[in-house]
Amino acid sequence: MKCKFNSLVIAVAATLAAGSALAQSTVSVEGLVDMSAGSIKYSGDKAKTLAVNSGGMTTSWLGFKGVEDLGNGMKVDFALTSFLRADTGESGRFSGDTLFSRDANVGISGSFGKVSLGRNLSPNFLPVVIFNPFGDSFNFSPLVLHTWVPNGNFAARTWVNSSAGDSGWSNEIIYTTPNYNGLSANFHYQAGEKAGQTGVNNVGMNVLYFNGPLALTAYYHQVQVGNPTPGAIVDATSSPINYASINYQKSYFVGGSYDLNVAKLFATYSNTKDDSSTTAAMTDKTYSLGAKVPAAGGNILLAYADTKRTGSLVGADLSRDTFSGGYDYDLSKRTDVYAVVMSDKINTADRANSVAVGIRHKF
Repeated sequence: MKCKFNSLVIAVAATLAAGSALAQSTVSVEGLVDMSAGSIKYSGDKAKTLAVNSGGMTTSWLGFKGVEDLGNGMKVDFALTSFLRADTGESGRFSGDTLFSRDANVGISGSFGKVSLGRNLSPNFLPVVIFNPFGDSFNFSPLVLHTWVPNGNFAARTWVNSSAGDSGWSNEIIYTTPNYNGLSANFHYQAGEKAGQTGVNNVGMNVLYFNGPLALTAYYHQVQVGNPTPGAIVDATSSPINYASINYQKSYFVGGSYDLNVAKLFATYSNTKDDSSTTAAMTDKTYSLGAKVPAAGGNILLAYADTKRTGSLVGADLSRDTFSGGYDYDLSKRTDVYAVVMSDKINTADRANSVAVGIRHKF
């Protein structure tokens, strides 16, 4: 009897193994931990903060990803990944952030391209983070700071982010075209999910082109829905200026980079227009320049962004310029260390300076 039972177990195991091999499914646990320490002050802050922070160069995250090969060039993939604050062990980018605010999606791909559903990237995420030398640094990249990160706290913000709708959209459908000689496009639609208001939604697209040393991009979006959960598209109700009255945003962006081998150069321009009950309530025009220079086994990073803000809601014109310089050194394929200095200036506040060092590990 024992022999028959063992034979049955072996047969079932062999069948499962054969099925797994046929489907070629893989599921992995992946993530990134990025920690930095330094003296941090953004323009408008009351004082410097000596801080040990999570996510200096990349927001720390943890999650699950998987892919199944269906054959004939078709695949199904999924991602469930969560941001985390490694300095305190808390989940999310901030208090109240959703569990899987980084990714919660499933998609199918083939010769037709790819379709994914769930929480995923906004149309401006890839153009912004690929076309600046500090990548997706929400602490030190001037372009990222101007685009998504408000200065101050929720009670008294001195500068509200230019881009509405967050860097990720919920309830989203994305269609990605096949790659045509380095050219591809992504079409984004986020349902507003408001009964009787099918016209309230987010839509956008981006185009990416890579050909040798040259890379180009552009995006356009129309935002009416807040993220990661429904709400005001610009969450700043208690700011000195009631930006939360903004209910519609249109934005376009163009950017490019060129790799000269001795240095990779970056340049971008964006125009963001917000409307409320007052026409042209706020308009931001932002340009950025940057360079990544190989040096001593690492890269010197230099980046600058300048934003001019006008409109009836703003009142007196506002402006902000931010410069960051840093050095990033790879200890291995998965681990790097970095040092950054940053200077930030809003025209209504004093210039503020920051300095930090950090380590980033991918797994």
